[in-house]
Amino acid sequence: MQDDPNLNPAQFWVLDGQSLWQEKAGKLNISCASCHGDSGHSMRGVAVRLPKMSQGKLQTLEGQINQCRVSRQHAAALTYESKELLALTAFVGTQSKGLPIVVSETSANKVPLQKGRQWFYTRMGQLNLSCAQCHEDRAGLKLGGSVIPQAHPTAYPIYRLEWQGLGSLQRRLRNCMSGVRAQQFEYGSPEMAQLELFLMWRARGMTLESPGVRP
Repeated sequence: MQDDPNLNPAQFWVLDGQSLWQEKAGKLNISCASCHGDSGHSMRGVAVRLPKMSQGKLQTLEGQINQCRVSRQHAAALTYESKELLALTAFVGTQSKGLPIVVSETSANKVPLQKGRQWFYTRMGQLNLSCAQCHEDRAGLKLGGSVIPQAHPTAYPIYRLEWQGLGSLQRRLRNCMSGVRAQQFEYGSPEMAQLELFLMWRARGMTLESPGVRP
């Protein structure tokens, strides 16, 4: 399903994103294409380099899209997990499908990367579990009848059969936090971006599959 655009249900969001790419918005009445032109050229390789530092802030792909909307289009930021933001994220991500993830440690992102690593190995919640205890120590074993994955973020945003819809990496992380009975990080928070940065760095060299399909 994932590899065939005719079978991948996330393709509906990609098509919506393609339309939004051309849609004029904001006080300046300009579209993404007005600045970036052909997405197949200008957006190729973007998703495999994020999160990254931008204007002194660690930005995920969703954050970068909203930064462009606010600063370039003079439009309102899109709500996390909204149909529009998921569609644009899926559309931009698709332009880098098949490319290796190239997130690396730099002098600029060293501190947030260290914080992301810390979140990954920190026990949290009433169950007192860390991300690593499931996704490193027990990867390949089963939990509730499902195989525990290695937590590589190579396919986001993904269409999950469980959700019957498309969702972001941050939605999945919040699901895990809820599962261990922990206080969830807020969408778009620095903590979310830091954890996403570490996960992308951890998956460096792997191929981007976005948008993926999972159970």
